[in-house]
Amino acid sequence: MKKIIKKTPFLRNIASWLYFKLIVPFKEFNGSGDYWNKRYKKGGNSGDGSYDKLAEFKSEFINNFVKLNHIDSIIEIGCGDGNQLNYAKYPKYIGYDVSEEALRLCRSKFNEDKTKAFKHLNSFATDRADLSLSLDVIYHLIEDDVFEVHMNQLFSVSDKYVIIYSSNTNQQQNLQAPHVKHRKFTEWTERLDNWELIEIKKNKYPFDGNTEKSSFADFYVFKNTYK
Repeated sequence: MKKIIKKTPFLRNIASWLYFKLIVPFKEFNGSGDYWNKRYKKGGNSGDGSYDKLAEFKSEFINNFVKLNHIDSIIEIGCGDGNQLNYAKYPKYIGYDVSEEALRLCRSKFNEDKTKAFKHLNSFATDRADLSLSLDVIYHLIEDDVFEVHMNQLFSVSDKYVIIYSSNTNQQQNLQAPHVKHRKFTEWTERLDNWELIEIKKNKYPFDGNTEKSSFADFYVFKNTYK
């Protein structure tokens, strides 16, 4: 039944309306960190954007960028369950996340890969990298202070480039999960003195209502002009 609903736009729209009108209002939401901790502990994953053709699209762009720009080290803030990382070709990588369960999954999955390390955001250190990543994270940061911390961390750890994969609008959808809040994050980056937005790569699969096969996120690439 679920497969039939997902493949039928009319049924999918009805199901979404019922879910967001009748179920979501009664779901307890105690903040971004709490939500993702519980989600992973219950066997949930990082979401549709980290799987299948959306994951392939993201990795194709980032892997090519890493190669062309001779990137030696990467820090990702919000690494999730590590499925996206399966597609990555990174020389050296550190992944941070707010969820201990997500980190456990990553450490188990890549336990023999010495080029990768995973750390909790509570122990955010003075690591440095050529490139920092925020993939499908910003529109999940509901609290303004959490968003502010994330952006500061993202741009503070990189010596050369920052890549953000996210929506970039303050307009919210009519039917929207409690763990989603769209932000026009470029209003924040415009305040930075030494960073320049050098590229916007539109999604190969623009959002059509089906989160499994499309996304409202695009790539935004920033370069450190001070270095």
